[in-house]
Amino acid sequence: MPQYILSVNGNKHTVDVAEGTSLLWVLREDLGLTGSKYGCGVAQCGACTIHVNGSATRACTLRVDAMANGQEITTIEGLSENGDHPLQEAWIAAQAPQCGYCQSGQIMQAATLLAKNPKPSRDEIINHMNPILCRCGTYMRIVKAIELAADDGAMAKK
Repeated sequence: MPQYILSVNGNKHTVDVAEGTSLLWVLREDLGLTGSKYGCGVAQCGACTIHVNGSATRACTLRVDAMANGQEITTIEGLSENGDHPLQEAWIAAQAPQCGYCQSGQIMQAATLLAKNPKPSRDEIINHMNPILCRCGTYMRIVKAIELAADDGAMAKK
């Protein structure tokens, strides 16, 4: 089996997996990073959203061999060392999750928005978050959480 070196959450990891293995499965099964979830397998729901070089990306359709060459991968576990990222704190304050399954993908998607635009309008938030499916329908609480994180100005401090 081929060996790949991945940069995940600021650390180098060597994995022995078959060529073409989904990055999501490597993260979950080989590295024990289970925050990113399998939802659809075709990059449509967003439960598996991670950052690749700072961009929100669906891990379920990425292949590990494509990610091994200098790509910086960040999962929800790497968003903050202590789980105290402003968005994570705002998610709790707004009581955004219901079942919680999509929430890591939601937070990772939102983080890319606030990194580029620390004070987005409600319409900008809704448009940016549109690709991430919440089966419980907590969209208004998710929007509220993003607005809380933006209002605190905490993203500018990160």
